[in-house]
Amino acid sequence: MYKVLIVDDEYEIRKGISNYFPWNEIGFEVIGEAENGREALKIIQKNPVHVVLCDIKMPHMTGIQLAQILYEQYSHTKIVFLSAYKDFEYAKKALVYGVKDYIVKPSKYKELLNVFVKIKSELDKSEVIINKDNPVKDDKTQDTTYHDKMIITIKNITKNNYQNITLQHVADKVNISPSYLSKYFKSKTGENFSDYVLKIKMEKARELLMDIKYKTYEVSELVGYTNPKNFTRAFKKYFGQSPRNYRNGGKK
Repeated sequence: MYKVLIVDDEYEIRKGISNYFPWNEIGFEVIGEAENGREALKIIQKNPVHVVLCDIKMPHMTGIQLAQILYEQYSHTKIVFLSAYKDFEYAKKALVYGVKDYIVKPSKYKELLNVFVKIKSELDKSEVIINKDNPVKDDKTQDTTYHDKMIITIKNITKNNYQNITLQHVADKVNISPSYLSKYFKSKTGENFSDYVLKIKMEKARELLMDIKYKTYEVSELVGYTNPKNFTRAFKKYFGQSPRNYRNGGKK
């Protein structure tokens, strides 16, 4: 079940959408309700949420402000606006924050259904990518948190494409923005993404150098360096010796 959070300062609307829409039948679970963006953010900080169905004009923190924060810090969370028709022009300002859709109050059952069926399809595709790069091997994996799975996925994508990997490539694969991916990876691993890529390349280069059938320039190309001088410089900085000296000394 994908997790959805309902955010609206009108009690009747929150309860109506939460209790009378068949969320479970279309693959969603309402994990909570909030009266405003500030309250919603506190819930999201403690519990990862897949989708936020949110009013625009609310006290303390508007839907626009919440959308901006989610875009910058939790961009894997999708947001759908629910508000009066007169707020449409106001809502368009938030398109830059990746808002998925806009539902006009009073919401129609079919419209709400169509929007969330489409979002579920997008989430399913993302889940396939995560599971493909992080196959379940034992029961322990079942207990892996969303963030652990995401980091494992990012690392596996990088390992499998290290020659020409870019931040944008990985971000596209896991459906988050490059800037958020960079901050996210650093916060969860304590390591910059670029440093992780360098580590993968250098460890692979060291492995290839131990095989005498590869010339140094060939190793350079195999780990993604088109210029052998750049490869030599990077290798020496990482291991403290040139590729040639490493090979001749056989030092591990």
